[in-house]
Amino acid sequence: MLGAQFPGQGPGEALHRAVRSAEVTEEAGLDAVWLAEHHFVPYGTCPSAVTLAALLLGRTRRIRVGTAVSVLPTAHPVALGEQAALLHLTSGGRFTLGVGRGGPWVDLEVFGTGLEAYEQGFPESLDLLLRWLREPRVAASGERYAFREVPVVPRPSEALTETPGPEVVVACTSPSSVRLAAERGLAMLLGMHVGDEEKAEMVALWRRSARAAGRPAEEIAGAAHVSAGVCQLADRRTDAAETLLKAMPGWLKQGLEAHVTVDGRERAMRDPHAYTELLCGLHPVGTPRLAADRLAATSERTGISRFALLVEGSGDLAATEENLRRLGTEVLPQLR
Repeated sequence: MLGAQFPGQGPGEALHRAVRSAEVTEEAGLDAVWLAEHHFVPYGTCPSAVTLAALLLGRTRRIRVGTAVSVLPTAHPVALGEQAALLHLTSGGRFTLGVGRGGPWVDLEVFGTGLEAYEQGFPESLDLLLRWLREPRVAASGERYAFREVPVVPRPSEALTETPGPEVVVACTSPSSVRLAAERGLAMLLGMHVGDEEKAEMVALWRRSARAAGRPAEEIAGAAHVSAGVCQLADRRTDAAETLLKAMPGWLKQGLEAHVTVDGRERAMRDPHAYTELLCGLHPVGTPRLAADRLAATSERTGISRFALLVEGSGDLAATEENLRRLGTEVLPQLR
């Protein structure tokens, strides 16, 4: 859920759709809801994925709630670690912390972290975050963060849950980020703009890099990577695609054009209509049978077992709810 603000809508409507859709996700028998984070653009109206995650963990009882992603260069890793520990403990271990680099946006200027936090600082921030989630006391002496040893309160590893702390996944868009995640034994979140072949290559690189870093064999074999995509269901494939082609290009154009770079660099924007057509071709857009076959094929080709699917592409709450319910009742049983 991006809390996507479609043309003619306000941010309140977009956020209400996100909250209600999370509730329907649980009702429909699905496994998790993932929350995106954006600043200053209508592409996504949620500025704090962990804050919205807290609300949804309180509204639900069974599903996992994850951030996709919390943007680490604009956050202090200790503050984010504290929030993640809090949600992990109070939800009974249902929280997943997804982190990523974000982009070279004006966000870096507004939050005072600067372009260096995006270009160079992500590994240091990630390692400090991981230490906070795994150790009882933490000190730092890095280039960006330096502080005396302090106790970790609350300690997520003290929770009576299946894992010692909240699951952490890393958004990966390049070989360097794949290697970064692999060396730390962290699962990847792979974007919706790439197809099965490229995702399979990234999983293979992750496995090679993890082995080279000495990660345990069972950890490598059990890594539960996440594939982002789009899902729109209808009785005919043409109807499902038409729903997205009517709504998504306007949202994409309005949302992506609003991004402002921190240093004035030029950036190329995808053609919104062509991009929507690409997504319809890559992902489960069509009948429930087609959707199940496409998800199963992606899993077989890539080894990826988890899917984070954008279901709000119609821009309409009632249509999104129906999309979710059909995903749970007509697609999921075919996969399980």
